[in-house]
Amino acid sequence: MSQYDIVVMGGGHNGLTAAAYMAKAGKRVLVLERKPHFGGGVSTRELIQPGFWHDEHSNVHIMIQGNPMLREDELGLLSKFGLEYIYPELPHASIWDDGSMVRSWRDLDRTCAEIEQFSPRDAEAYRKFAQTSMAALPMFMSGLYMPPFPMGAFVAMMDQSDEGRFLLDVMSRSALDVVNQYFESDRLRIHILRMVTENLQMPDELGTGMGAFLMPGIIHAYGCSMPKGGSGQLSKALVRAIEHFGGEVRCNAEVARVLVSGGKAIGLEMVDGEQFMARDGVIGAIHPHVLRKFVSETPEPVLQRAERVTQSTFSINLTHLTLKERLRLKVGNETNAMMTELMDFYTMRDMLLEYDKLRRGEVSERLIAGGDNTIFDPSRAPEGAGVFYGVNFAPYDLWPDGPGSWDSRKEEIADKALNQYRKFYANLDDDNITGRLIRSPIDHERDSPASFLKGDIHGCAPFMYQSVAHRPTPDLGSLRVPQIEGLYLVGPFMHPGGGVFGAGRATAIQMMDDLGMDYDKVCGGPI
Repeated sequence: MSQYDIVVMGGGHNGLTAAAYMAKAGKRVLVLERKPHFGGGVSTRELIQPGFWHDEHSNVHIMIQGNPMLREDELGLLSKFGLEYIYPELPHASIWDDGSMVRSWRDLDRTCAEIEQFSPRDAEAYRKFAQTSMAALPMFMSGLYMPPFPMGAFVAMMDQSDEGRFLLDVMSRSALDVVNQYFESDRLRIHILRMVTENLQMPDELGTGMGAFLMPGIIHAYGCSMPKGGSGQLSKALVRAIEHFGGEVRCNAEVARVLVSGGKAIGLEMVDGEQFMARDGVIGAIHPHVLRKFVSETPEPVLQRAERVTQSTFSINLTHLTLKERLRLKVGNETNAMMTELMDFYTMRDMLLEYDKLRRGEVSERLIAGGDNTIFDPSRAPEGAGVFYGVNFAPYDLWPDGPGSWDSRKEEIADKALNQYRKFYANLDDDNITGRLIRSPIDHERDSPASFLKGDIHGCAPFMYQSVAHRPTPDLGSLRVPQIEGLYLVGPFMHPGGGVFGAGRATAIQMMDDLGMDYDKVCGGPI
């Protein structure tokens, strides 16, 4: 039995973030990770061949750019622990197979000038839309990295002003509804919707409208980025910070359960029976669907509500390739964007029919995105070579034989997506491909059974009824577990949502507040 101040279950980037803040606060922290490597969904590894570095899950870091963890470098990740971000001038591009495109540059004027070529009206509408989005960002973003507002208080606050009521209206709508209201051209509507659905949201699902509203503002205010060396460099910098502040991260350390005594979380027990005790509390990356498994002492009504949490409607079948030479877009590599959508549908109707297939358990090879990561970061592969990261939207419950059929069908499905990619890349032929690895929705679940249930790498669905302090449920939205004192939650299924947010900061703030610690003093101190 070993004694710490805080023990953390799960070495994903959210758990590492919370641990780093608590270690900076002077607490003796231990992070326990089941896998042989830390990082969870934010990891970069040599998956196929030595020297080729692949992002296992997350690839582009967008939402974390508003986090004070980076913007104010609260943990020293940028100034002291080696984290460096790459920001291209072209964050987002949609390319059609006829060679036409819509490009969202960091520069708003340049973006509007391109939109004007196919719709002068939409160019002006987009300018106003993006400016309104950017104006709303400071207020909206400030709430993403701290403990969430109670839902009732949040709605009441928003209802006090015209601006708040506007945002509340947008949050209640679908992304499809929002783009239809503001824009006339299918090209621009498709361009925005395809980007929003990267968050595993259907275009027409209610409660997804905020994505359509915020993403243009984020692109022009912050841009899109990836860490130099791969997504996992964020996790590596966090581990360096934890160790600098006196904490410890252990891999190959699988947790069996949270230890609870007298209604208080007092530590973690491993599958081999070893116990790590915690004086101040436990932080757990525990999906609500498996809360019963790890914390059976949780009140039954809380567990039942947790088990009804809605997962995202679809997942992804992910293609990793190693390439002899870097990929070349047929339209020219100057159109390579940090987020590149590749399409052969030209009307909203045609696109929406492809999304409908996902609801019926079918895969659409036309719903693809991705590219060669070495275009922006040559360090990811040997000189001149490439690393391909390709996303194909896919259902977890694959028709007709269910999730278990992914193992026998993922290669065939990836082949169809590869043929689709070849419409856009000049040299994506068999001779240029030196290695391939396919990760299906069920592979994602196996990779992180306590977080990526049903292949949902964003934790759970981002609907309005699972937002702010109702994410994932009203019981758990405070980042704590009712009637289990000292147990705190982190993960993509918690506020503010899936993706790379550095959301463990909110858990650390809540924990410090409960322990009577001054968060501002902790973050303002020397590193």
